[in-house]
Amino acid sequence: MKKRLLSAAAVAFFGMALNAQQIKFEEYDLSNGLHVILHQDNSAPVVTTSVMYHVGAKDEVKGRTGFAHFFEHLLFEGTPNIKRGTWMKIVAANGGVNNANTTNDRTYYYETFPSNNEQLGLWMEAERMRHAVINQVGVDTQREVVKEEKRLRMDNQPYGNLFTTIQKNLFTNHPYNWPTIGSMEDLNAAKLEEFQAFYKKFYVPNNATLVVAGDIKPEQTKKWIQEYYGGIPKGTIYPKDYPKDTPITQEKEVTATDPNIQLPAYVFAYRTPANKEKDAYILDMLSSYLSNGKSSILYKKLVDQEKKALQVAAFNQGLEDYSIFAFFAIPMGQTTKQTLQADIDGEIKKLQTTLISEEDYQKIQNQFENQFVNQNSSIQGIAASLATNHVLMGNTDLINKEIDIYRSITRQDLQNAAKKYLNPNQRVIINYVPEKK
Repeated sequence: MKKRLLSAAAVAFFGMALNAQQIKFEEYDLSNGLHVILHQDNSAPVVTTSVMYHVGAKDEVKGRTGFAHFFEHLLFEGTPNIKRGTWMKIVAANGGVNNANTTNDRTYYYETFPSNNEQLGLWMEAERMRHAVINQVGVDTQREVVKEEKRLRMDNQPYGNLFTTIQKNLFTNHPYNWPTIGSMEDLNAAKLEEFQAFYKKFYVPNNATLVVAGDIKPEQTKKWIQEYYGGIPKGTIYPKDYPKDTPITQEKEVTATDPNIQLPAYVFAYRTPANKEKDAYILDMLSSYLSNGKSSILYKKLVDQEKKALQVAAFNQGLEDYSIFAFFAIPMGQTTKQTLQADIDGEIKKLQTTLISEEDYQKIQNQFENQFVNQNSSIQGIAASLATNHVLMGNTDLINKEIDIYRSITRQDLQNAAKKYLNPNQRVIINYVPEKK
């Protein structure tokens, strides 16, 4: 009885938090196609200025991969008005922080300043968009930076190329086939003119969304936006017509090696619907049920109780055109792949034939309520959510409404998704093993 009361109290708490959390925003377009989203919150004297460009690794071509991620670095090199090597210094000297990140689907830049430097953040992002300097010195410098990043994060990291292996084997035609960081051979072979052409093609206002969030005065902010961005020429938007992959109808098994590991990892990967689809949300919830936290089904069984796995996880990687749902397991001791596979398949079969318990269902609902509150608990988080929801989801107001999608998911929906997407003939099995010395 006490457990039920605590659960009800948690639900009441999150309900109050969510009711208080409506994120108000205003959005409009400039005449050059730049989409602008403003969010005013005067509770703390900070402002985040961010720009999301609708360009990611999938917008590259075979033989020239890694460009989108490369530009995440290259566009800190400077502009005619920001001297090379001074971007970070200007931000730090004015009390700010900044960063950028790239995915398969988009590239995101942001600065967070004390609100008295809001104008500076707007000007810097406009400089980047209007006339970033792309020359041989910058390309050569950042090429070495990216090589080092690839070595540190992937090539010299245990299991560092595992996700790359999943992508390569799950996608045959679609450009999700290669990793965001791309190929060093491709970047080495690329000419300066190719980098300049990539910038001209994708870093244009009508392929971008500008978010200004925090302690702003909207009318003043709009004036600065018009002044700094209004005169940037519109670019040509090319259709995003990517090759499609045919459904997987027969189980495929591959082996890949990694010189940095001592224990094998086994992956069971499925190609699933794009992240706008309701089924993608359902699969997200399924992955949480299976492996989010020490009380989750797979962790409790394989790691905690039966000591068969050192690590186990189910994850759902939502992407704009497809998503990836995968199980990952590292065996403990003498546990075989066949044993882990049988146990994971057994849990999938239970999902397909039996509704999860009401208690487990309520637990994952609480997890998603908590996650929803936390991701928008800072101005930086709100800015990122607003940009993502507009660019990748096509609905900025998901910042307020997305939780309603999760709330609408039933236990029957979870069972139906497991039946529809998690069958042996729809997967790729990856044996990721130590490289023989």
